[in-house]
Amino acid sequence: MTFHGAGSADITQGVIDALAAADAKATIFAVGLWVARDPAQVRALRDAGHEIGNHTYDHLDMLGLDAATAHDQIARGQDILASTLGDPGWWFRPSGTSHSNETIRAAAVELGYGPCVSYDVDPEDFRDPGAALVASRTLAAAQAGSIVSLHLGHPGAVTALPGILSTLAERGLKAVTLTTLLRDSPGHPTP
Repeated sequence: MTFHGAGSADITQGVIDALAAADAKATIFAVGLWVARDPAQVRALRDAGHEIGNHTYDHLDMLGLDAATAHDQIARGQDILASTLGDPGWWFRPSGTSHSNETIRAAAVELGYGPCVSYDVDPEDFRDPGAALVASRTLAAAQAGSIVSLHLGHPGAVTALPGILSTLAERGLKAVTLTTLLRDSPGHPTP
């Protein structure tokens, strides 16, 4: 389970509460500007046992960036995480795209990140289709080993989350951090 991190404190707390109620964990890809504006939210997520990763500083569409700007976005996101949490995070997810390109990957590797993280389940909660569609889309696609992409800044995700987590549990699945998911998968790099 992953979240793109930028949103209001009430949604963030709702996600923390829903994950705690299901004894589940997530990886949060924090947008640096959000971390700078409200460091308490990212600390609350970390303190609740969730993993924090880098999602650039300004959340620009990375596929259109030149090498210097891509590097700057990742570095600034890394710096704000390190100054706020004492750690720049192990994981990096490019913003504005579901996949990386050579420019993005080169910048991420140069800054010490491993593979850029994508996802295979995208209920498009960022389009605010409503909690019922977020839940049905997620549950229709999620399977063991899936990486689900949700967003902290959209209320449909937090409203749908308890039902998603309980249905996944009924299927014998549990939301975990990327490190846990990959640690249990042979041949994948983990911190």
